[in-house]
Amino acid sequence: MSVTTRAEARTEPNQEQEIRTTKPTTSDKVVGGVSHVVLVIWSIVVILPLLWTVLSSFKTTAEIFKSPFGLPANWNFDNYVKAWVGNNFGPMFLNTVIVVGCALILVMLLGAMCAYVLARFSIPGSRIIYYLMLAGLTFPVFLAIVPLFFILQGMQLLNTLPGLIITYVAFALPFTVFFLFSFFKSLPYEIQEAAYVDGAGEWRTFFQVMLPMARPGLAAVAIMNFLGLWNQFLLPIALNTSQPNYVLSQGMAAFASAAGYQVDFGALFAAAMITIVPVLIVYILFQRQLQGSVSQGTSK
Repeated sequence: MSVTTRAEARTEPNQEQEIRTTKPTTSDKVVGGVSHVVLVIWSIVVILPLLWTVLSSFKTTAEIFKSPFGLPANWNFDNYVKAWVGNNFGPMFLNTVIVVGCALILVMLLGAMCAYVLARFSIPGSRIIYYLMLAGLTFPVFLAIVPLFFILQGMQLLNTLPGLIITYVAFALPFTVFFLFSFFKSLPYEIQEAAYVDGAGEWRTFFQVMLPMARPGLAAVAIMNFLGLWNQFLLPIALNTSQPNYVLSQGMAAFASAAGYQVDFGALFAAAMITIVPVLIVYILFQRQLQGSVSQGTSK
């Protein structure tokens, strides 16, 4: 009995200490309140323009100017039909999906392989290669437009979708390597050594062991690359002047500028929604992959 009472006496202070440490202080409440207020304001800033764009995409131009914040009188998809068929957004959407999809697959594959080798192996010149990748992040893309133009022209890839894909891969590769380098660096070496002991080679270790462990990092950088490539405007406008190969960002600019002062704002908002919706869908699909951590992945 005495041993039990001593144990209880020792555990009670620890329980009280845990309760005291978990009890929020006044400063914690202030920080939490300010954080919630900032998040609410930020949500309003993001949601309200998107909601206004959705409502305006179902209105006519006259209705937008007459009642810009009201509900549409008729909920129809005429504006979407005009944008998709009348302004040739269907082929441009397909071109964008092909260019961004192929570029994203290539940049994720090449970036993950490059970051893995630079982070996990000691090879001559690895630090120089890594710093050159970092230098690529600091180089303004508009300074490379003229050299890229002549390079693609010499390769017979100017104004073509493959040329745009290669350019997108080169544009997104430095950031991908930089982001995944520290991620692969933090993975435990014990699991890699265990794969070697089980007889796995380098390729099998990378694709079946290390790459699944890096899934949260891959999902995060994939979302960032997708957003950057989908909304890219400068590179296609300079390197892809052939109208049959236009992407959505070029189509939006051409649609707004060609109409002059007689813009069909309802169709323009519908075109904007056509451009925005795929980004939202991809983010919703990938956000599930962002949950979890490296420790959870290794425990499985």
